Amino acid sequence: MLHILYHVLVPGLIAWLFYRSNWKRVWLLMAAGILADLDHLFAVPMYDPGRCSIGFHFLHTYPAIALYALLLFIPKVRVLAIGLLVHMGLDYIDCLV
Repeated sequence: MLHILYHVLVPGLIAWLFYRSNWKRVWLLMAAGILADLDHLFAVPMYDPGRCSIGFHFLHTYPAIALYALLLFIPKVRVLAIGLLVHMGLDYIDCLV
């Protein structure tokens, strides 16, 4: 449960720190990065507490993460790309812990 909370709080903190004039909109766009977890619906079992998402689910693969990094160079989707990369970073930290 704490892991899911981080996926909402960390983008909010980043939005507030770096996009203060428009932080609520930016927060929502970054928090939309949690939609990358839709790929969990295709896994069997759908939830396995011992499984690392990074490298397992198709939206959590290294090529997908590279694509998210490339999206940083497109201004119209940069905030979403940041949200996706923050999501991947938080999932990676979860794998380490």
